[in-house]
Amino acid sequence: MRKCGVLMPISSLPSRFGIGGFSKEAYDFVDFLADAGQSLWQILPLGPTGYGDSPYQSFSTFAGSPYYISLDALIDEGLLTQEECEAVDYGDEPDKVNYEKIYNTRFKLLRKAYERSNIKTNPDYLEFVEENKEWIKDYAMYMAIKDSLGGISWIEWDEDIRLRKPDAMAEYGKKLSGEISFYAFQQYLFAKQWGELKAYANQKGISIIGDIPIYVAFDSADTWANPELFQLDEENVPIAVAGCPPDAFSATGQLWGNPLYKWDYHEETGFAWWLRRLAYCFKIYDVVRIDHFRGFDEYWAVPYGDDTAENGEWRKGPGYKLFEAMKKALGNQAVIAEDLGFLTPSVLKLVKKTGYPGMKILQFAFDSREDNDYLPYNYHKNCVVYTGTHDNDTVNGWIAEVGRKDLAFMKRFLGIRRNSEICRSLIRSALASVADTAIIPLQDYLGLGSEARINTPSTLGGNWEWRVSAEAFTQELKDEMLELSLLYGRAPRPKKEKAKKIK
Repeated sequence: MRKCGVLMPISSLPSRFGIGGFSKEAYDFVDFLADAGQSLWQILPLGPTGYGDSPYQSFSTFAGSPYYISLDALIDEGLLTQEECEAVDYGDEPDKVNYEKIYNTRFKLLRKAYERSNIKTNPDYLEFVEENKEWIKDYAMYMAIKDSLGGISWIEWDEDIRLRKPDAMAEYGKKLSGEISFYAFQQYLFAKQWGELKAYANQKGISIIGDIPIYVAFDSADTWANPELFQLDEENVPIAVAGCPPDAFSATGQLWGNPLYKWDYHEETGFAWWLRRLAYCFKIYDVVRIDHFRGFDEYWAVPYGDDTAENGEWRKGPGYKLFEAMKKALGNQAVIAEDLGFLTPSVLKLVKKTGYPGMKILQFAFDSREDNDYLPYNYHKNCVVYTGTHDNDTVNGWIAEVGRKDLAFMKRFLGIRRNSEICRSLIRSALASVADTAIIPLQDYLGLGSEARINTPSTLGGNWEWRVSAEAFTQELKDEMLELSLLYGRAPRPKKEKAKKIK
């Protein structure tokens, strides 16, 4: 069945409290999507973010960001007051998230709610903690210790707790028991509110496409609590870290710095940790987009301590063995393989063997020097087409950077004359394509420029900030999106009522 949807981060939703979340505006957005003929809402990773604010560098692969917890819901439950929430400074720019101000204020409000909650006697909370005991205690303890030490990375902690020696674990667990409960409380609220929002979306015919990074952050509960999963030395210091090699976009490559998996250990355990991670994702999302899929075939390993990714080397990943184990344990699940970048024959073979749809990006299609796989006439049905992703500029922002020959080729291909027509024409091209699924970033539907870009890779600061205003969701936009989804067979046509016979 042909489908279409919108790429829109939770953080970018409208909200009076500085950052989008699971409040009424999220439900309004679901209603908008349903009325506009959409059936998919793609979001970014939901984990708690740290330095740099990137959802792809989270403190936990299982936990959710406390920033998304609806303060309105806590007001309704009597855990916070309107006055307390409205007295906070969330920043002066309604179209941007001010992460520093959110960080400095949100936890104070959540702590008030926690202290008033009497949560330790709540049977639903106790059941939640028990059901998630494999990760929640480690995460809550990690965050509590981190806070008590001024936020430094766990690699800088004293050796006894850095290496999780039993006496130290017991001592910190006792000393920080209140803080540990506070972080578990946040996760309970997150899971409860996200579960309710997702159930509402599903009821409205909207499936959620979640996004999981292939790697975890080094400064995370995952790495601290499970060092055996990663390529670390006896002191739990990385031996090599993740990145990608030099290419036409970066002369020194990209140094991501994530710890690399010890794939032989994962295989020996039947990929137990990965199966746990994926099972959790399939529980909280309807479809899972796996970032950097090529890393399962081969990954770029950079010596720890290098300033660039130039001296890395390619090493073999687990290949199909991981997905074979996943399908056996979890059944056939809906997955999107992020297969962008330079793809070797072995990567293409892996994607094909899994049967997962790959991604096609129209911003990559118009190189006037050569034919390429991103041009719509080269698509097959089993793929997902985008005008751009969270790592691309908006279409209108990107146009200004396109070379003269490529721009001329694009206009000829689309059958248009003016630059102002490109964005709408690319949206139509995506929706009209043979691809089973088409996802359009909301900024492109709104015709916004570079001011609405989500992320510029390999840069720090100014990313993940964009927010949309509630006024953007006009009836005119809704009607246009519905018309296009019907026109290109991506939404079921309304059933016509049969005329009643007059007796």
